[in-house]
Amino acid sequence: MNPSASGWINKFGHLVKEESEIFPNFEILYQELKRTGFVYGIHIDIPKFITVEHNLTEDEIAKINLLNALYFTYQFEKKDSDFERFVNTVFSYYQSLEVSKISFLNKILSGSQTESQLEKLIDSRIYLGGNAFNRAFGNSLTNSLLYVDVLIFRIYLQAHPSVIEHARLLEYVTINIAYQALNSKETQKEDDRLVQLLDSSLTYLDLDQANLDGTYRELFKENFTECEKDYFMDMACLTLWEDKLLDRKEWDYILGLGRDLNKSEKEVKSTLDFVQFFFKKNKSKIGYLNDKNVAVQFYEGMSKNVGKLILRNSKRLKKELAESKELVSLLSKSATKELDAAERKKVQNQLLDIFKTIPSLAIFMLPGGAVLLPIFIKLIPKLLPSAFDDNRVD
Repeated sequence: MNPSASGWINKFGHLVKEESEIFPNFEILYQELKRTGFVYGIHIDIPKFITVEHNLTEDEIAKINLLNALYFTYQFEKKDSDFERFVNTVFSYYQSLEVSKISFLNKILSGSQTESQLEKLIDSRIYLGGNAFNRAFGNSLTNSLLYVDVLIFRIYLQAHPSVIEHARLLEYVTINIAYQALNSKETQKEDDRLVQLLDSSLTYLDLDQANLDGTYRELFKENFTECEKDYFMDMACLTLWEDKLLDRKEWDYILGLGRDLNKSEKEVKSTLDFVQFFFKKNKSKIGYLNDKNVAVQFYEGMSKNVGKLILRNSKRLKKELAESKELVSLLSKSATKELDAAERKKVQNQLLDIFKTIPSLAIFMLPGGAVLLPIFIKLIPKLLPSAFDDNRVD
């Protein structure tokens, strides 16, 4: 399956028909979403029943996991595996949240509600309107509170009378917990980045109007579900994970929160252990934990994005390159020796002419896009036919 090519949701619907029993209940699904990092807003892995032909980017992983979480939540609540009804329900759900007021979904929620339109909706939900250049910095532009969409979808399916109000409430409590957990630490270090990440991920809540003084605990008297309480505890442990050994102030905070959420000390410790294990296992893959300078982050991020674009458009690129023998000759020469200024200019101009004919490669036409050409040239040998037609349903 290729989540950046048309037809990936149809392919998911085909694959999931054979896996209706893979998650017997919501709790098992939640544990899977923690394993993949989706609950933490850190997109590491996808469900094991989905096979892909290439290495996925973080946004592709996020798209797959969001769709997977929404689909099985629908199945649990409605006892219905009809994929077309699921697609229509997801559209109705986002409309009920008044997300049409949010510019990135304005056009998508109008017109026919097809799987193709759902692809656009999920794509926009992940990107939050960010462009290719600022998405190059990784997790900081990926929605870290996507799991809230799943929790709200669940209560929407249960015909909750005030879905949008509950959505704001969930975000409000979550961001409060993150701030209070951070304030319980003697030193903040990397965790500043986590709270900034959460700030930029709010969808339903206006943070300027939010009270972050700790009085949110009174809201635990509200009728939160056990799944929502589990999420609150995970977000608190997520903020405290770095030390691996908590000081007394941090431990008192997390135990106090546990009591407010009706969690035992054993349950709190188990949640914290899982978070620490997850980060220890995946630290090298988590962008905001790496102390790389901005230039390195940008280059690495753009290398991933350009690599993805090349693979997704390899069939068209191979055809265009085959029709330009001089360009192929110069590219081959550049692999073994330095091109002179005139040759480099010729390569640049001919490549840009090719990119003009492929809309998804418009990034190279943006101001400064030419600096990405060395990345493209380096990745040309990776033009593989297997990157195409991987959403075909036999």
